[in-house]
Amino acid sequence: MSPRRKLSDARRRQILEAAVHVIAERGLCDTRIQDVARRAEASPALVIYYFKEKDQLLREALTYAEERFYSDTAGALADLSTARDRLVRLVQLSCSFGEGEAGFAEEWVLWLDMWARAPRKADVARDREVLDRRWRETVAGIVVNGQRDGEFAEVDADDFSLRLAALLDGLAIQVVLGDPDVPAERMFDLCMDVCARELGFPWGPQDRARLLRPPPPARAARPSGTGEAATGVGAS
Repeated sequence: MSPRRKLSDARRRQILEAAVHVIAERGLCDTRIQDVARRAEASPALVIYYFKEKDQLLREALTYAEERFYSDTAGALADLSTARDRLVRLVQLSCSFGEGEAGFAEEWVLWLDMWARAPRKADVARDREVLDRRWRETVAGIVVNGQRDGEFAEVDADDFSLRLAALLDGLAIQVVLGDPDVPAERMFDLCMDVCARELGFPWGPQDRARLLRPPPPARAARPSGTGEAATGVGAS
């Protein structure tokens, strides 16, 4: 890769990183190109050069954040020896349970904007479909591996992944909105109750207590990295 291309890619990532923060803080409607440019220490003209409109900036910012999640999650799951532990950790990271909730809230707020625009914008709808399908395939891949190894009951992995994704999405909305009855810890507990019941593995207070130890950082660095084949993360 040429030095100019490396610089171009680096600036583009810098703008996407800024867009993730600004859109999460202000919402897409109240985000101006100059707001993103100022956060990225770039010119508005450069932001427009890379991203023609705000909808494109939203789609690519969310995709960028998701890629980071998958890359970091692959690393976090690579050393876990069972499908059960990988599923638990995946749900834990999606809820940011045991961590600060800044990363969790920021990314989910971007999802709220995407969901709001997808019914009226075909390009946003297409990107939403790709991202959601990738997530469900990731969960289904872990379930299939667990069934193969005798850890999980013989449920339809695709149907289960759809139900879990819908539960996570619905609860995440309540967490982002600050519902006092649905903190992130409650979101995690409800999701794990469903996973354990449907997949037929034990889950109790002692299992939850193990997770009070801080997990490896996953949201600091939602990318495709090493360990995908072993973990099922990033499957497509």
